[in-house]
Amino acid sequence: MLEYKAMPQLGYIPEKSLPVEVKTALEQINTKGEKLRVMYGDTNNDGKIDDKDTVNETYIMIQNLMDRHVPQAVADYRRLHDLDVADSAIADTTKIKHSNVTGKEALLDVLKTINIQFDDLLNASYHQDGQKLLATNRYLQKRFDNPANNTDIQKPDSNVSRNISSDASSYVNIQAIESPTGENVSAKDIKL
Repeated sequence: MLEYKAMPQLGYIPEKSLPVEVKTALEQINTKGEKLRVMYGDTNNDGKIDDKDTVNETYIMIQNLMDRHVPQAVADYRRLHDLDVADSAIADTTKIKHSNVTGKEALLDVLKTINIQFDDLLNASYHQDGQKLLATNRYLQKRFDNPANNTDIQKPDSNVSRNISSDASSYVNIQAIESPTGENVSAKDIKL
């Protein structure tokens, strides 16, 4: 019996009732769907999706795909498959009327479309999080007036360190810069 954790509406499917390509596609969708649900559903990063999380359109789309569209497509294919008489594999060999695909090919097309959409969402999330890291790095470099890049780590000058620690009452003027969240940090004197 096959069980998909992220798609419980699929229920338990007899292993022999689905072709290998379909099982592989469902496993990929299940794995990606679990990741995407957490990424887009657990907005407060507490490890669970609950009433405290903010629901957005992307999460609802993922939820609908996993809870309704995939199970419905598999159920439709299985009904076609159950029409087979004497193991003639009609769903895998006979073209659907007014189309150029079999039931199996139609199901694989649906699963392929969902798989591509999930890949795009995972890719977009990676780049979005990467851009946040780059923005944070730019902000911190401006904030601390340290233009060092990722490969160049500068050691502080021992005289500067001694001067700062010995003169704790000195003031440093920080210029206004933009933070990664888009807020302006006002120029003010900060006492060290």
